[in-house]
Amino acid sequence: MITEKEFARRRRDLMAMMEEDSIAIITASPEKPRSRDTYYPYRQDSDFYYLCGFPEPEAVLVLIPGRAHGQFVIFCRDRDPAREIWDGYRAGPEGACEQYGADDAFPISDIDDILPGLLEGKARVYYAVGKDRDFDQHLMAWVNDIRGRARAGAVPPGEFIDLDHLLHEMRLFKKPAELRIMRKAAKISAEAHCRAMQAVEPGMYEYQLQAELEHHFARAGAHFPAYSSIVGGGGNACILHYISNDCPLQDGDLVLIDAGCEYEHYAADITRTFPVNGGFTQEQKAIYDLVLTAQLEAIDAVQAGRHWDEPHKVTVEVITAGLVELGILKGKVSELIEKGAYTEYYMHRAGHWLGMDVHDVGDYKVDNEWRLLEPGMVMTVEPGIYISPHDRKAAKKWRGIGVRIEDDVAITRKGTEVLTAGVPKTVTDVEALMADRG
Repeated sequence: MITEKEFARRRRDLMAMMEEDSIAIITASPEKPRSRDTYYPYRQDSDFYYLCGFPEPEAVLVLIPGRAHGQFVIFCRDRDPAREIWDGYRAGPEGACEQYGADDAFPISDIDDILPGLLEGKARVYYAVGKDRDFDQHLMAWVNDIRGRARAGAVPPGEFIDLDHLLHEMRLFKKPAELRIMRKAAKISAEAHCRAMQAVEPGMYEYQLQAELEHHFARAGAHFPAYSSIVGGGGNACILHYISNDCPLQDGDLVLIDAGCEYEHYAADITRTFPVNGGFTQEQKAIYDLVLTAQLEAIDAVQAGRHWDEPHKVTVEVITAGLVELGILKGKVSELIEKGAYTEYYMHRAGHWLGMDVHDVGDYKVDNEWRLLEPGMVMTVEPGIYISPHDRKAAKKWRGIGVRIEDDVAITRKGTEVLTAGVPKTVTDVEALMADRG
């Protein structure tokens, strides 16, 4: 887990990058209604949690470098025994200080009286404008109120600076404690995928296979999936973000599962594709092995000092050449790549950053150039081929085959670490695991 010492280090690092005479403000995620009087399970905003670990809604985190009465301030809900009977315990301002290391804490109901005073006299405000539009309006009202008192000596902030640029660059580079948690998330998710491979059988519904995965997540201590689980059988595997998961799995089809758990606020993200009946057909194996070759070569390209786009370029080259060899694409490989002909069957990039968010923060380009990979970065590698059941250009034997293979890869000072290596992915290993159903 992330310790209070680690949260404090993060806050210090951020404040050290802030310019003199400044203040940073971060708001908690709001609760989101699911239906008339029920709410989705609450999950704290990743930026907010990254800096303090405070898990409650209706909270505002303020960092004020150099403040004599404490640099880390939280506004949060007061203790309310009557509401706590219904909704659960609250930390309250005292708990924010005692449990989460705040130097000072106030009830959220007092924010209109206190925060304008913290803003006054500051030259710069670090804040993510547009992320919380309701709070944007409050913040601008406070600033305008200070401006209205300028003749009386009040000094309003003169500059707003996007906080995301600093904070998201910090989050991009995972520290050892974060990597330990991500290894655990990857392990739980890998075990769940193995369980699904051994549980599947023709006639089962996609949502039943989803239940096998998410049951394991919960039993292993991961309360939630990191994102909506994708379980697509047959042609549904060709829908990239398919989440209906309500169709029966047919004998002779492949099933694609893209699912990962969230463990202690960090995500795993794994995709595996396997035969519902335990055995690949010749055509399924040909497409599968092509995707696997592309993925393995792309993982080899994930190295410190190489740029972000290299693994993707590798997958494009391998997949385009393979589709030509199989007769699905026709023409010269270099020309097909230049025209983007492969995008009819491989229409997404080969990966994304991974961390507290499944599509994690961090710039992919710096000064309009693909950034170089560095130790501490974690990314997915997930090429795929998707031949729609409705594609009349492809031979009938290929139609309805959708394959994606995805792993989570960390770049460390010692090299590359595949965090999700616990799930088999060669045809031989997948078929062997599925045959071993106990």
